[in-house]
Amino acid sequence: MKATTDFDVTMGIPISTDMPGEGPDLSRIEITKSFHGGELTGESTGEGLFCGMSDPKDGAGYVVSERFKGQLGDRAGTFVLHHGGLMGPEIVPRTFGDIVPGSGTGQLEGISGTMEIIRTDDGKHQLILDYQLPGEE
Repeated sequence: MKATTDFDVTMGIPISTDMPGEGPDLSRIEITKSFHGGELTGESTGEGLFCGMSDPKDGAGYVVSERFKGQLGDRAGTFVLHHGGLMGPEIVPRTFGDIVPGSGTGQLEGISGTMEIIRTDDGKHQLILDYQLPGEE
């Protein structure tokens, strides 16, 4: 099954974890999201590890773990997303991610799947979730 939804993201203040003399910096950031306008509605909180975000023109990347709480269709519960992304001058920006196995609770217990984040032409964020739930095809 597939769910597509828009989301707004709020990022906390970056905490530098490594500022080398040469090469990209490393930082950690708290993240909250609000999902709306699709089959997936609710909120998430998580933490991200970022590389090169202070000067991304040479390349940057991130990994985030976040717990979603809300509705997927007519089911309520939580699950954890683990995802990342890469960008650079010689690569097409891309994201990748998965629902962490065994992280589903409530009516979302047993959920599995993959995810992708895209930026729409009008600059908004959109999540595309390909998922499976027990008992559904």
